[in-house]
Amino acid sequence: MINGITVIYKEAGFTSHDVVAKMRGICGQKKIGHTGTLDPMATGVLPVCLGSATKLCDMLADRDKEYVAELLLGVETDSQDTTGQVLAEHSVEVTEAQIYQAAFSFIGDYGQVPPMYSALKVNGKKLYELARAGKEVERKARPVKIRELEILECAIPVVRFRVVCTKGTYIRTLCADIGGKLGCGGAMRKLERTRVGAFGLENARTLGEMQKLKDDNRLPEAVLPVDSVFAECPALHVRSDFCRLVDNGNAFLMEQTREKESYAPGRWVRVYRPDESFVGIYAWEAEQKRYKPVKMFLEKD
Repeated sequence: MINGITVIYKEAGFTSHDVVAKMRGICGQKKIGHTGTLDPMATGVLPVCLGSATKLCDMLADRDKEYVAELLLGVETDSQDTTGQVLAEHSVEVTEAQIYQAAFSFIGDYGQVPPMYSALKVNGKKLYELARAGKEVERKARPVKIRELEILECAIPVVRFRVVCTKGTYIRTLCADIGGKLGCGGAMRKLERTRVGAFGLENARTLGEMQKLKDDNRLPEAVLPVDSVFAECPALHVRSDFCRLVDNGNAFLMEQTREKESYAPGRWVRVYRPDESFVGIYAWEAEQKRYKPVKMFLEKD
């Protein structure tokens, strides 16, 4: 079984689930998951977790994301992007300065009402299922944060911008909200995800490129080790006579490591066996004077 992370460049027309299905065929294994849904029209970075790395899916989904989007002003659609049904069209009589002001007003904390065409559930029903049935339900605003927003090109009625945001941010809703603030409406015309956490376009390969690597017996070249996600965490090595503790997912004492170091309470560390095989992420518990497991990545074939 392959254990690790590969970064796929999702092409337009594929769902995130399509990518996982294709990767199962390429890798010849079922244990594969993705780290955050991209709409079929969207392209860009989609980290895919293989084998023991599937435990990373939720952790990576929590990381900040970066996108480059195109906003088309003057149109409102039911899906908040240009693939949806047009609900209204308006003349666009705004200045570039007004566009900058409206867009930048969303930087920081932002209460965003999720779109009806989304996979969020209300009373056990996915919103997009209700939307397809012609029903609209009240949605509560959810807290998200726009960390950075940069206008890359302003060719009215099209605005191209880069945005860095927290988990759960809908860029098409941001586009609609910017258009709403300008009074002319807006819909997302194009979207590319350029980064998820530390994984960017420079790491990404298309499904076609992955298949070519498979055919050339070079697939491991595209797989990053699980511990690479935690490169900023200090490393500890459990002494050989105490490996049984970590192999069973137990806590261990500072004296049972080669380094014999402690860190700030709660600080994550990468734990390895003496042979450099990765065990998992642990955190220091000062009161008990021990390292307690946070997430285990014991790799078993």
